[in-house]
Amino acid sequence: MGITKEAVRVLARECGFELAGVAVAIPSGDVGRYREWVTAGFAGEMRYLTDYRAEVREDPRRLLGSAQSIICVGKLYHTGSSELDWISRYAWGSDYHGEMRRGLVRLQELLRQECGEFESKICVDTAPLLERSYARKAGLGWIGKNTCLINQQTGSWYFLGELLVSLEIEPDVPPPDRCGTCTRCIDACPTAAIVPSGVDSRLCISYFTIELRGSVPEEHRAGIGHHVFGCDICQDVCPWNRRAPLTEDPAYQPREYAPALEKLAALSEVEFKALFRETPVLRSRYSGFLRNVAIAMGNSGLPKFRAPLEKLAASADPLVAEHARWGLDQLP
Repeated sequence: MGITKEAVRVLARECGFELAGVAVAIPSGDVGRYREWVTAGFAGEMRYLTDYRAEVREDPRRLLGSAQSIICVGKLYHTGSSELDWISRYAWGSDYHGEMRRGLVRLQELLRQECGEFESKICVDTAPLLERSYARKAGLGWIGKNTCLINQQTGSWYFLGELLVSLEIEPDVPPPDRCGTCTRCIDACPTAAIVPSGVDSRLCISYFTIELRGSVPEEHRAGIGHHVFGCDICQDVCPWNRRAPLTEDPAYQPREYAPALEKLAALSEVEFKALFRETPVLRSRYSGFLRNVAIAMGNSGLPKFRAPLEKLAASADPLVAEHARWGLDQLP
């Protein structure tokens, strides 16, 4: 039995996804742009974007040989709160990887009830797939200058996921790019990370605070400001997010934590893992997290952070100690 793209959207909504659409499982026209981005070095130290998996990204059928269609879904995570703005909004609740996968497993089951057996593969951002490109082809939105997928009606606060299927489903139509001449995200980025070809990760606050394992280049530390994990500036200033709806999903509601920086600086590794258990914040790792806290305290310029920075400067971890010493130098 076949299934229509409209029926797929109905099933996706039953699984908790606000957006859903279908793209053909063939190489994306963005492959060339991706190669140029990698060649320019914009991936920084994120080797999972440049190693053998880069070639896998060129064709979704390398993930599932029988794939004919890609069902793309979007899950809203916007809560509207700003009390945790030192942590990127996507990390305020539960880790989205598990939440998205559970929804896609359910969608897979519903499709089998409708269509019978077929081959499939679930992808949630860790898979080598140009997911924003296929989400655009599936009609979910266009790719903005800040490289976020933007839906005209509801904005860009979405997690993306995909279900590759051996079913032939009529594809959706990509929407037009509606960023126009707007440059608000470009102008607002403190580190000038948004360039004509996308985002230069080597300048991005999210890269510095999450992906980079070593020392943050000194010339970029001031631009990080108070951010400890990720950054939402380019989405916060986007006009298409003015009327962004709020999610009611309990999984993405902010947890009851917004400790002061000095309390974060005092966390033991055990306490760090307990506080951020089952959230994306653990990706920064304990050492990287304290590095970020030290930078944030230094950028505050507040004398009250001298004592916690002095304690971090005495750390046996050279990465933490280095950034704490820098933080101390920024205080009056």
